[in-house]
Amino acid sequence: MARKNRTIRDGFIFHSDRGVQYASSKMNSLFSSNKKITQSMSRKANCWDNAVAESFFKTIKYEWLYRLKFTSYSQLSESLKDYINWYNNKRLHSSLGCISSLDMELKLRKSAA
Repeated sequence: MARKNRTIRDGFIFHSDRGVQYASSKMNSLFSSNKKITQSMSRKANCWDNAVAESFFKTIKYEWLYRLKFTSYSQLSESLKDYINWYNNKRLHSSLGCISSLDMELKLRKSAA
C-alpha cells in the first residue's frame, strides 16, 4: 500500500522486526536492488530499536484483531486494510497531541515548506 500511495525517495526506511519474512532472501534481494530503500531491523534481543513497530502491532491486536473473528484470508486482509487506513487517517494519537498521523504529516510538511 505504501508503494501505491507514496513515491519512494532516497532515504526511505523500511523498519520491521526480525521476523523470518523480513530476513528472507526475497526481502534482502528487494532491498539490495533498490538503493533508495534502507532496511532497518532491530538487533537481536533489543526491543527498543523496534519500539514503534512493536507498539503498532500491540495496538492492532488489542484494538482490532482480538475483537473480531475471520472466516477467510481475504476477509482478514480487507479488515486489516480498513484498520490501517483508520489508524493513519482518523485515529487520534496521544503521542502526537491528539491528532491523526495524517494531520501530523500535513503539519510537518507545511512547517518544512
